[in-house]
Amino acid sequence: MVDMDMKQAGPFRGRPRRAPRSGRALRTLTLVCLLLLALPGTAATASAPAARPPAAAPSGTSAGTPAGTPSAATEAAADARWGDRRLDEVSFLTTHNAFTNYQDSRWTSVNQSESVRAQLEGGVRGLSLDTHWYERSTWLCVISFGSDCYPSDVYLCHGDCKTFAGATYALPRQSFHGTMQTVVDFLAAHPQEVVTVFLEDYVSAEQLRQSLGRVRGLSDMVFRPDEWGVRQNGWPKVADLVTSGKRLLIFSDRSDREYLGVMYDRSWTVSNFWSLGDLGNDLTCVSRWSDVPLDRQEPGFRRLFTMSHHRNVPTVLTAALDNGAKLRNRIAEQCRPAAGGRDPNFVSVDFHRLSDSSGHSPASIVAELGARR
Repeated sequence: MVDMDMKQAGPFRGRPRRAPRSGRALRTLTLVCLLLLALPGTAATASAPAARPPAAAPSGTSAGTPAGTPSAATEAAADARWGDRRLDEVSFLTTHNAFTNYQDSRWTSVNQSESVRAQLEGGVRGLSLDTHWYERSTWLCVISFGSDCYPSDVYLCHGDCKTFAGATYALPRQSFHGTMQTVVDFLAAHPQEVVTVFLEDYVSAEQLRQSLGRVRGLSDMVFRPDEWGVRQNGWPKVADLVTSGKRLLIFSDRSDREYLGVMYDRSWTVSNFWSLGDLGNDLTCVSRWSDVPLDRQEPGFRRLFTMSHHRNVPTVLTAALDNGAKLRNRIAEQCRPAAGGRDPNFVSVDFHRLSDSSGHSPASIVAELGARR
């Protein structure tokens, strides 16, 4: 391009040319504009970047309210929703093996039809998850033609994480921290809700710590009973959990991780034996732990009652038969008397949306329990 310009310059190459009159006028006009822009209060602001909108207030707060301090609207909504009921005075719909479903991964044997997120959106407030450690396998990566090349981590498996694809694990592999992020994100979007996670735990405390540490926002939401003096004062009101933001409870069947805010279920809950049997006819409500009866009494403290109601092998048909009148009658005739007259706080079922033709469903039964209190 330089050579072209030089060629066009012709005989005037190297000799300065006088600017035409129109060029001098343009320069004068430019100088005047620059002087005007330099004066305060002029249109100089037109070239400034657009002002950013005010940052959104954190969940549970309003603009002008310090982070971590509940707004008056949040407190009023919590009181209207939960009243004075303590945590041990409410009931929550819970899903057994919430992670084995048709949407989150390619399971061939499932306990639920919907993804974990869809379960939460559909009213589920308790999730049972199985945590296992998976050690990266080059062999599985090769024979799967690259579809099973996952790093070592804590995953949700229903048995060994390498044995039977679709049965003991599924692809894509479901990381524990990814599922917990789904829970935390749901809570952030629904500031009046409380969610409880029950872990069937097959990993070390350190492995669990590292996995939980990768969940954004989790530490601000985890409820720690020691900080609330639950043993001395009993469970707090649900409205207080909401206004404090501590709306995520985590239980494990391992006792060495309470320093993480993960409660040992055998210390904080009573629980019935989990199975209805192969035929679904074992309706007795006996304790899962021989040394922790369902009607256990402790001074100043009442354990949360988790009730399981599902068979050894779930199917859509058997869940529909079990989840209606049979569930409602079992609570009234077996589990409530066995627990000393109290209703379950967590009702755990398979295929939570299914029920018989009685007009009762797991969700309606849990709502009915709430109305009794």
